[in-house]
Amino acid sequence: MGTTRRSRRNASAMKMVGALLALFREAAGYTQRSLGERFVVGEQQIASIEQGRRPLKPDLAEQLDELLDTKGALSTALSRMPEVDLVPLWAEEYLDCEREAIAISWYENQVLPGLLQTDAYAEAVFCSRVPVYGEDEITQLVAKRIERQAILHHKDPPIASFMVWEPAVRAPIGGKEVWVEQLRHLRACSELPGLMLQVLPLDRTTHAGLNGPFILLETPEHQRLAYAETQRGSQLIAAPDEVSILTQKYAMLRSQALTPEDTRDLLDRLLGER
Repeated sequence: MGTTRRSRRNASAMKMVGALLALFREAAGYTQRSLGERFVVGEQQIASIEQGRRPLKPDLAEQLDELLDTKGALSTALSRMPEVDLVPLWAEEYLDCEREAIAISWYENQVLPGLLQTDAYAEAVFCSRVPVYGEDEITQLVAKRIERQAILHHKDPPIASFMVWEPAVRAPIGGKEVWVEQLRHLRACSELPGLMLQVLPLDRTTHAGLNGPFILLETPEHQRLAYAETQRGSQLIAAPDEVSILTQKYAMLRSQALTPEDTRDLLDRLLGER
């Protein structure tokens, strides 16, 4: 049974509706104060709506359309406003780049890379999230994650390098059955053409990736980008000096990690010990 999902407004769409209101208000010759006084809502509330910080209510939208002679534009925009994005705007920008990339280098130290996750493992990852997702959201998020993996099976897939710290490989996210299935999937992925999987062993005394996970991309135009996520956001990085620093980190990680062959041996041992 799915959970009841509360309707949450999309922040980008709220800003768009607010910008429309500001445009129509100015065209009609009103200030925020004079418009607020006309509807007894006050200058501050009009300002908040125009800045996208406060939602425009349907009844006020209808009254504004009539006063500003906007032919129902505000009411229509409000009725078509999407719920909050499952994938935030900053992540969508990265996903666009990922779909087109000719080379991907991905370092993870907490969970396995999304492009290498099984359905059950991905579901367990999303189920671990705090605050919790609803069941319907989890189903959609898992589907989106698995759909992304198609790039690894294209006729001309990107050259892909995945570097994973050993604790992330050993962590039984979702339980033993999910973990074993995930290990088998990793082992199969390690044989894909153009894909290199390396594990950074736990017993190393030096570690170039202690500042956290990141991804390097090369676009078809040979632009080099980097992407990093934190607890409360993320950043798509295009500045050459910043990308260079992460490229150096990745090169050092590759020298510290097991070879792809030794990584396959490690996975075989873990599967044999289960």
